[in-house]
Amino acid sequence: MSPQSESSDLKFTRKVRLDRIGSATSPAKLGNIVEVSEDCVAEEGTLVVCRAMGERKVYGELELPTGRMAKVVTGNILVGVLGARQALHGYMGGVPKTMKSGDMLSMLNIGGVIGEVYSAGKGLGDPVPLKVIGVVVRNGKPVNLSDYALPKSGPLSPSGPPLLMIMGTCMNSGKTFAATEIIRVLSHSGVRIAAGKLSGVGAIKDVLAMGDNGAVALGSFLDCGHPSTVNVSDLATVARTVVSQLEKSSPDLIVLELGDGIIGGYNVGSILRDTSILARTKARVLCANDLVGTWGGINFLRDLQHVPQVVSGPVTDNMVGTSYIQREFSLAAFNARNEPIKLAQVIADSVGLKIEARD
Repeated sequence: MSPQSESSDLKFTRKVRLDRIGSATSPAKLGNIVEVSEDCVAEEGTLVVCRAMGERKVYGELELPTGRMAKVVTGNILVGVLGARQALHGYMGGVPKTMKSGDMLSMLNIGGVIGEVYSAGKGLGDPVPLKVIGVVVRNGKPVNLSDYALPKSGPLSPSGPPLLMIMGTCMNSGKTFAATEIIRVLSHSGVRIAAGKLSGVGAIKDVLAMGDNGAVALGSFLDCGHPSTVNVSDLATVARTVVSQLEKSSPDLIVLELGDGIIGGYNVGSILRDTSILARTKARVLCANDLVGTWGGINFLRDLQHVPQVVSGPVTDNMVGTSYIQREFSLAAFNARNEPIKLAQVIADSVGLKIEARD
């Protein structure tokens, strides 16, 4: 279509039909046709339209707002959001200092967080290369995730529903699976559960999995206008905002996953140090891959008054790990895949819920 004059400072806009929409843009509720300007804004949260200039076997799919995965093929026009990632076993990247139409960027995660890539995990290869077309505009202004952020919340009320914090020693330590199994078992017993993800990089598969297993309300840092939590120094405010939103569903329990690890680039420390969150947290699960991580995680959390009630994850795959944890720390240790009812029962007992746990 012909360029249209706009009353703003933008040079021109044009309509572009999208082949793929990244799930990280979900708060903006985009349609398949968007208005795009070549006057680019290189700011975290900006919605950017790009053309895929290659394909990849690893990280070669894009998660759509429905949660479905779609292969990204050369020539696809897709929209994502400028953001940062610091994944120990994935890509590390960030927002470029400047950006113009024709610049090359990369797809940093499956949700469509886009930026410059600084480093890649071993064996991943290069991410999907993207050529910038422009930025999405509405009413003559560039669209940013922050435009759709929930109002920020202050300290939590001490009288709200109890919080269950699910934490891990690193990515891929079993956090989401433990969360979904706990939600499933407790929901079968009539417990009304709301669930959210408080840290990590923008995608929706984890919260959708919680909904698929019985959570009646869902939320994440995306709802607070952040494509990831790498550059969010005060993540406690984000956590309180998500919790306050989830409270509106009148749950008996709020399950909260801290993405990635308790140590790393996603700033979970401010959540763990927040006094109002600490007061409401009645149960904690630590997921770990090995015994060294378990030992370090428990001792790290002890200093923050967040000692877990139960340990899960790959470290509990057999009795080597569970016996050590029970003997050395006097903590429960249950594998979410093998003993989901026992895992859920520990949580129910910790938060004061009487249930008839059944699979």
